[in-house]
Parts: sequence; C-alpha cells; structure tokens
Amino acid sequence: MKTILNRLINHEQLTKEEAHQVLVAISEGKYNNSQISAFLTVYMMRSVSIAELEGFRDALLALCKPVDLSGYNTIDLCGTGGDGKNTFNISTLASFITAGTGIHVTKHGNYGVSSISGSSNVLEQLGVSFSNQQDHLQQCLDKANICILHAPLFHPAMKNVAPIRRELGVKTFFNMLGPMVNPANPKNQVVGVFSLELARKYGYLYQKGSKNFAILHAIDGYDEISLTGPVKMISNTTETMLNPASFSVNKIEASQIYGGTTVEASAHIFYDILNNQGTEAQNHVVCANAAVAISVANQCSILDGYELAKESLISGKAVKALHTLQKLSK
Repeated sequence: MKTILNRLINHEQLTKEEAHQVLVAISEGKYNNSQISAFLTVYMMRSVSIAELEGFRDALLALCKPVDLSGYNTIDLCGTGGDGKNTFNISTLASFITAGTGIHVTKHGNYGVSSISGSSNVLEQLGVSFSNQQDHLQQCLDKANICILHAPLFHPAMKNVAPIRRELGVKTFFNMLGPMVNPANPKNQVVGVFSLELARKYGYLYQKGSKNFAILHAIDGYDEISLTGPVKMISNTTETMLNPASFSVNKIEASQIYGGTTVEASAHIFYDILNNQGTEAQNHVVCANAAVAISVANQCSILDGYELAKESLISGKAVKALHTLQKLSK
C-alpha cells in the first residue's frame, strides 16, 4: 500500500487491474485502517479515473454474493448519495411507486454514511427486514414487485471499510460504486449521481454494457430529479436536459424536499408521502423520479411514466407494496 499511496500522492493514476487488486487486498484485510483511510482520502481530493472506477466496480462484483433474479425484468433506482442536500428518501419512495405499477424492482441500498438516513435506515425503521436468501427475495418480487438488497449482506468483503466510512462521515468513492454493484445485475437502471463529471463517467461505462439506463444529475447538485431546476439525463439513446415542464409540473424550492433530522423523522416523512399524504411538491418529486424509471423499464415516454406513477401513488398500490414487504418480514 505504501507504494500505491506514494504514486497517488504524486498524482499518478492506477490502471484498471491495479484498482481491482487494491480493492481485493482491502477485502482480504491486508491493509490497516490508517492505510485504507489514506487511500479513501486521496479520492476525496482528486477525481477517480474511468479505469479506476471500472477496476473498483469489477472487484466488488467479483467479491459479492450474487443472487439470480434473471427470470424477472427488473430495475434498480439508486443514487450515489453524497450530494449534501439532505433530502428525504426520494429514490426509495420512487422505487415503491414504480413497484406499484407492476414493474419488478431490485432496490440496492445501505445505511446512510454521509447523510442522516439512508434507504436501509428508513426501511428498517418501518419494519422491513433484510435478507440475502434467494427464496425470500423471489417471494418479495412475486408478492410486492420489489425486493430490498441491503448492501452489507451481499458485499461481506467490504466489512473492513464500513467502520472507516462511518468514522469519516463524508462521501468516498464507495458512494460512486454503490449503484454499479447491485448483486442482482438488473436489466434496467436509473442512477442519480452527485456531479456532472461522474455522470459522464457513468455514461461511458454503462454504454459498454447491455442495460437500459438513465443517469441523472441535477445541475444545482442533487443526485436525483429535484424539480428545483434542470437535470442532465444520459441514457442509452439520448443525452438531454429535463426540467419541471418535462413532467408538466412547476419548479419547487429546495426547502420543500428537505428531509428529517433523525431516522425516525425521515421514516415519518416517507410513510406520509407513500400514503398519499405528502405535500404537492413531495408528491411531484417522487413521481418525477419514478416516471423516469417507468419510462426506462417500459420503454415509454416520461410523461406516460409520470401518469402511471401518479396513479400508483394515489390509488394506494405503492403503499401496498410496502405493507406486503412488512408482512413478509415477520
């Protein structure tokens, strides 16, 4: 690691193979906490290269506990986090709304590191239990159209990094990797990223694969559609700007999508919105993000996706998916 750190300090970049090897070595416990912390810190101070990102991703996928859900046409809605905006759990809510339309969702998530409440924090607070057992996950998809892939259960190799990330409390390149290492390898994906530079790197890597995808970055910094301004979207077929008018809604203020200050408060906001008791701004935001997911999975227009998302929320189909997961957790 000393050699690697000296190279990185001198502004050198790792090859794809070297990045792969370092992450495997970290998972095998070959480095101490100080070395791992220093390694993570480098990537807080300079951008990760495409080759490094690809190497890190491939290592995590090779080390993860896979689950075969290839019999379903699934989608994941996952953001990198790390945007510092402290919104409520928009992509997780959008996942349940998407599931309410009949689309199968394999939601990859984790506890919050740089945010107050990650998707796993909120779902756990709401009584959803996590499993990496194939039968349970298939049962969730069959009955609720959504299953939760809690990252630590599928990426045991990262147990050496988790406590360091918690102690640092800021975004690291593991935020960048989260959406890329869904163990179910969904056929469709919506990814929100915290920077335009990262959106372009994701776009480059995803174009090399076979997924249907949409990568989102709000120009004012959100890692999702915020409706506070324009959003860059990069997909298989296009690169475009979305704005509130794309969903036939009005622009909103950042304060209208602010999250809770505790996990309990975040869960309360989450449940209110899913019960169709959210504010107009909250409802518009979650439906806009679900609309993109629906358009990717169903290959329909975003406006058609938005109408399906609204129907899922208003009819109660979205909250029914949550209630079903809660029952299956008992």
